[in-house]
Amino acid sequence: MLKGISPRLNADVLHALASMGHGDMLVVVDTNFPAESIAQQTMLGHLLRIDNVSAAEAVEALLSLMPLDTFVDDAATRMEVVGAPEDVPKVQHEVQAAIDRAEGKHWPLVPVERYAFYERAKEAYCVIQTGERRFYGCFTLTKGVIPPETE
Repeated sequence: MLKGISPRLNADVLHALASMGHGDMLVVVDTNFPAESIAQQTMLGHLLRIDNVSAAEAVEALLSLMPLDTFVDDAATRMEVVGAPEDVPKVQHEVQAAIDRAEGKHWPLVPVERYAFYERAKEAYCVIQTGERRFYGCFTLTKGVIPPETE
Protein backbone atom coordinates (compact mmCIF):
# COMPACT_ATOMS: atom_id res chain seq x y z
CA MET A 1 0.00 0.00 0.00
CA LEU A 2 1.16 3.48 -0.81
CA LYS A 3 -0.20 6.60 0.76
CA GLY A 4 -2.33 8.67 -1.58
CA ILE A 5 -2.41 6.03 -4.34
CA SER A 6 -5.53 3.99 -5.00
CA PRO A 7 -5.07 0.36 -3.91
CA ARG A 8 -6.79 -0.55 -7.20
CA LEU A 9 -3.61 0.43 -9.05
CA ASN A 10 -1.16 -2.47 -8.97
CA ALA A 11 2.58 -2.19 -9.61
CA ASP A 12 2.31 -3.10 -13.30
CA VAL A 13 -0.33 -0.44 -13.95
CA LEU A 14 1.62 2.16 -11.95
CA HIS A 15 4.74 1.41 -13.99
CA ALA A 16 2.81 1.80 -17.25
CA LEU A 17 1.30 5.12 -16.13
CA ALA A 18 4.73 6.43 -15.12
CA SER A 19 6.26 5.25 -18.41
CA MET A 20 3.64 6.89 -20.61
CA GLY A 21 4.32 10.32 -22.00
CA HIS A 22 2.10 13.20 -23.11
CA GLY A 23 -0.16 12.02 -25.92
CA ASP A 24 0.18 8.32 -25.11
CA MET A 25 -3.15 6.53 -24.91
CA LEU A 26 -4.33 3.70 -22.69
CA VAL A 27 -7.36 1.50 -23.18
CA VAL A 28 -9.69 0.41 -20.37
CA VAL A 29 -11.81 -2.58 -21.38
CA ASP A 30 -14.48 -4.93 -20.11
CA THR A 31 -14.18 -8.70 -19.74
CA ASN A 32 -15.62 -9.39 -23.21
CA PHE A 33 -13.06 -7.30 -25.12
CA PRO A 34 -10.38 -9.26 -27.05
CA ALA A 35 -7.87 -7.80 -24.62
CA GLU A 36 -5.02 -10.28 -24.86
CA SER A 37 -4.77 -10.24 -28.65
CA ILE A 38 -5.12 -6.46 -28.91
CA ALA A 39 -2.67 -5.84 -26.04
CA GLN A 40 0.02 -7.83 -27.83
CA GLN A 41 -0.10 -5.22 -30.61
CA THR A 42 0.34 -2.20 -28.32
CA MET A 43 3.55 -0.42 -27.36
CA LEU A 44 3.73 -2.27 -24.03
CA GLY A 45 3.03 -5.58 -25.75
CA HIS A 46 1.19 -7.39 -22.96
CA LEU A 47 -2.09 -7.14 -21.11
CA LEU A 48 -2.48 -5.31 -17.79
CA ARG A 49 -5.32 -6.02 -15.38
CA ILE A 50 -7.29 -4.26 -12.70
CA ASP A 51 -9.43 -7.21 -11.67
CA ASN A 52 -12.65 -7.22 -9.67
CA VAL A 53 -13.57 -3.58 -10.30
CA SER A 54 -15.99 -1.87 -12.64
CA ALA A 55 -14.83 0.25 -15.57
CA ALA A 56 -15.81 3.40 -13.66
CA GLU A 57 -13.79 2.35 -10.59
CA ALA A 58 -10.75 1.66 -12.77
CA VAL A 59 -11.07 4.98 -14.61
CA GLU A 60 -11.47 6.82 -11.31
CA ALA A 61 -8.25 5.22 -9.99
CA LEU A 62 -6.32 5.90 -13.22
CA LEU A 63 -7.41 9.53 -13.42
CA SER A 64 -6.44 10.10 -9.79
CA LEU A 65 -2.87 10.08 -11.13
CA MET A 66 -3.13 10.78 -14.86
CA PRO A 67 -4.41 14.03 -16.40
CA LEU A 68 -6.27 13.93 -19.70
CA ASP A 69 -4.74 15.55 -22.78
CA THR A 70 -6.09 19.07 -23.34
CA PHE A 71 -4.53 19.32 -26.81
CA VAL A 72 -6.83 16.81 -28.54
CA ASP A 73 -10.60 16.61 -28.88
CA ASP A 74 -10.73 12.86 -28.32
CA ALA A 75 -8.71 12.40 -25.12
CA ALA A 76 -11.56 10.27 -23.74
CA THR A 77 -13.53 7.93 -26.00
CA ARG A 78 -16.12 5.20 -25.64
CA MET A 79 -17.06 2.26 -27.85
CA GLU A 80 -20.35 2.89 -29.67
CA VAL A 81 -23.20 0.44 -29.28
CA VAL A 82 -23.46 -1.65 -32.46
CA GLY A 83 -26.62 -0.77 -34.36
CA ALA A 84 -27.48 2.05 -31.95
CA PRO A 85 -24.59 4.53 -31.94
CA GLU A 86 -26.63 7.18 -30.11
CA ASP A 87 -27.31 4.87 -27.14
CA VAL A 88 -25.20 5.44 -24.04
CA PRO A 89 -25.34 2.45 -21.67
CA LYS A 90 -25.27 2.87 -17.89
CA VAL A 91 -21.62 1.75 -17.71
CA GLN A 92 -20.68 4.61 -20.02
CA HIS A 93 -22.68 7.12 -17.95
CA GLU A 94 -20.77 5.93 -14.87
CA VAL A 95 -17.41 6.37 -16.59
CA GLN A 96 -18.49 9.80 -17.85
CA ALA A 97 -19.26 10.81 -14.26
CA ALA A 98 -15.85 9.51 -13.09
CA ILE A 99 -14.10 11.54 -15.80
CA ASP A 100 -16.07 14.68 -14.96
CA ARG A 101 -15.19 14.34 -11.25
CA ALA A 102 -11.51 13.78 -12.00
CA GLU A 103 -11.28 16.73 -14.38
CA GLY A 104 -13.52 19.03 -12.33
CA LYS A 105 -15.71 19.77 -15.34
CA HIS A 106 -17.75 18.00 -18.00
CA TRP A 107 -15.38 16.23 -20.38
CA PRO A 108 -17.48 14.46 -23.03
CA LEU A 109 -16.65 10.93 -24.10
CA VAL A 110 -16.25 10.82 -27.88
CA PRO A 111 -18.02 7.83 -29.47
CA VAL A 112 -15.96 5.48 -31.66
CA GLU A 113 -17.44 2.76 -33.87
CA ARG A 114 -16.64 -0.78 -32.62
CA TYR A 115 -14.13 -1.84 -35.30
CA ALA A 116 -12.53 1.60 -35.38
CA PHE A 117 -12.18 1.27 -31.59
CA TYR A 118 -10.29 -2.03 -32.04
CA GLU A 119 -7.89 -0.37 -34.48
CA ARG A 120 -7.44 2.62 -32.16
CA ALA A 121 -6.71 0.26 -29.27
CA LYS A 122 -3.91 -1.43 -31.23
CA GLU A 123 -2.14 1.94 -31.43
CA ALA A 124 -2.35 2.52 -27.67
CA TYR A 125 0.47 2.37 -25.18
CA CYS A 126 -1.34 -0.33 -23.19
CA VAL A 127 -4.60 -2.18 -22.59
CA ILE A 128 -6.00 -2.57 -19.07
CA GLN A 129 -8.73 -5.16 -18.62
CA THR A 130 -11.13 -4.63 -15.73
CA GLY A 131 -13.68 -6.91 -14.10
CA GLU A 132 -16.48 -5.01 -15.86
CA ARG A 133 -19.03 -7.54 -17.15
CA ARG A 134 -21.52 -5.14 -18.70
CA PHE A 135 -21.32 -4.69 -22.46
CA TYR A 136 -19.62 -1.60 -23.93
CA GLY A 137 -17.39 -0.98 -20.92
CA CYS A 138 -14.55 0.00 -23.27
CA PHE A 139 -12.78 3.36 -23.26
CA THR A 140 -9.59 5.11 -24.29
CA LEU A 141 -7.84 7.81 -22.26
CA THR A 142 -5.02 9.97 -23.62
CA LYS A 143 -2.43 11.23 -21.15
CA GLY A 144 -1.94 14.95 -20.78
CA VAL A 145 0.58 17.00 -18.86
CA ILE A 146 0.87 18.34 -15.34
CA PRO A 147 1.94 21.99 -15.48
CA PRO A 148 4.81 23.22 -13.33
CA GLU A 149 3.90 24.85 -10.07
CA THR A 150 4.05 28.63 -10.19
CA GLU A 151 6.91 30.26 -8.41
